[in-house]
Amino acid sequence: EVQLVESGGGLVQPGGSLRLSCAASGFTFDDYAMSWVRLAPGKGLEWVSAINWNGYTTDYAESVKGHFTISRDSAKNTLYLQMNSLKSEDTAVYYCAKFPVSQPVASRYLEVWGQGTLVIVSS
Repeated sequence: EVQLVESGGGLVQPGGSLRLSCAASGFTFDDYAMSWVRLAPGKGLEWVSAINWNGYTTDYAESVKGHFTISRDSAKNTLYLQMNSLKSEDTAVYYCAKFPVSQPVASRYLEVWGQGTLVIVSS
């Protein structure tokens, strides 16, 4: 069974940092591009970042560019999102998701999602 399990969310003050993790199982992690997507209160789903199969290619939404970093560890079958300089507008449920191919494509093709981890940025 293909599974994605996120962790690492929590309450953090503005300007703080968090690192989200996504443990993948049930498929060959190294073969597929991965992504982070978030759902903020009262807003629609927002694509955040994507990474290709080997980690050499990454992409970010303009809203997080320069303060979020996506990475992956093939030995641990884990996807990460390092979030620095957090702002209140980063408050959301963060989901990791799997593409059906090795390079990122449009987010509408994301085929497997985790259950999400809640990040709250507040003083």
